[in-house]
Amino acid sequence: MTLFDQYRRTYERLQSVLIARDRIEKALEIAERGRARAFVELLARRVSEDFDLASASAPPDLDRIRAIARLQNAAIVQYSIVLDEFTVGGSPQWRESQLYIWVIRPTGAIAFRRVDLTPLWQQQQTSIAELIYKSRCFGDFSCYSQFETAGRGNQPPQAIDPRPPRSFNLGAQATHIEPPPEWEATYDELKQLHQLLIDPIADLLPTDPNRHVIFIPQDSLFLLPFPALIDENGRYLIEKHAMLTAPSIQVLEFTRQQSEVLANREVLIVGNPEMPLVADGVGERAIALKPLPYAEREAQEIGQILQATPLIGKKATETAVVEQMQMARLIHLATHGSFDPQQALDSWIALTPSPTDDGLLTAAEIFELDLNAELVVLSACETGRGKITGDGAIGLSRSLISAGVASVLVSLWSVPDDTTAVLMEEFYQHWLVSGDKAQALRQAMLKTMANDPNPYGWAAFTLIGEAE
Repeated sequence: MTLFDQYRRTYERLQSVLIARDRIEKALEIAERGRARAFVELLARRVSEDFDLASASAPPDLDRIRAIARLQNAAIVQYSIVLDEFTVGGSPQWRESQLYIWVIRPTGAIAFRRVDLTPLWQQQQTSIAELIYKSRCFGDFSCYSQFETAGRGNQPPQAIDPRPPRSFNLGAQATHIEPPPEWEATYDELKQLHQLLIDPIADLLPTDPNRHVIFIPQDSLFLLPFPALIDENGRYLIEKHAMLTAPSIQVLEFTRQQSEVLANREVLIVGNPEMPLVADGVGERAIALKPLPYAEREAQEIGQILQATPLIGKKATETAVVEQMQMARLIHLATHGSFDPQQALDSWIALTPSPTDDGLLTAAEIFELDLNAELVVLSACETGRGKITGDGAIGLSRSLISAGVASVLVSLWSVPDDTTAVLMEEFYQHWLVSGDKAQALRQAMLKTMANDPNPYGWAAFTLIGEAE
């Protein structure tokens, strides 16, 4: 991935050249080729019985891209943020220049739009990354103060969080996390992001809210709560579309193949394990994670819906959970989670420790498992976050898909325990009726929104992979 990142600007330049020559569809091929290559090779190794890496992981041409959209029966939206070198303050700097957007419809039709990004930094002294970071702060001005942008050589500006590893969300371990009263200030960023990302393609998206829209993010867009984007009429995007995301179009090809070979039938539900000790990240003191009573209730309610007995408290040991994960078709883990910003594969899900393990199931450990699950739900804090590279977001969700999971449902920030319990119960009730995970998540968000309009409580979760 490090080698690949050195050539990202080359792929961007080639896209720009092709678009300047009005070769829009060829530029889409290059945009797809310029992302998620290492992830694609991992998935190709898993799904190919007679493995031929060259053919299995070859970047898709237009025919394959159209075939993937047809099989998904969805509008696929691919974003590409292009940087150029500008003279700023008398010195050359790489800054956001253009946003390229392709929409591939199930019919095979491909449309293209572009957005000029230079006014963001020339007139507003901001960037897409900064808008996204602030859109997740919900009026918490201490959160704003932690944001920095840094141009690193020829790399794009990045969000830098100064908090140490493994204390990343330990300040938010209460059973309910109340956002500041100024959370409405987030509306400004959510509206502007809608103008940049959705307005240019609004006429190309399905008008039927039952049809799927699959977003293929890039860079900081992986951290964006797409459902919470707000249009000029004050409507959230989730009110108009059922949506999901993927690291690349080609990854959808492999998650579809994984969903077609499912053999497991077991259901694994975990809620409020007996919490392990974790390092505080400052003085390396061991501190205890707080219990999550609403997560326990969530597991019990979902157990009734799915007619399965959840593992609660002492029974939810890491050893027992890992053993059952490898036999389960559906896995739901309602517990604490933490993203490690320095070592993404050290990100963890909290389980009950035992004499043979520490109770922290890490992304690195998940990567080594052999799973065969239709869906894994990580009902915990920041489980959808990852180290952003040219190959996507590295973290818990990537490890799960690499291990053989067709779909993952994960969170982008520290979610409130009680509201999450309500949202998850609604999700499973709708999924059992429709069989459509994207629609079930949409309905769960709408129901939760009706009781609590604050997007902080319902917009954190994102579905990655397969909808059905």
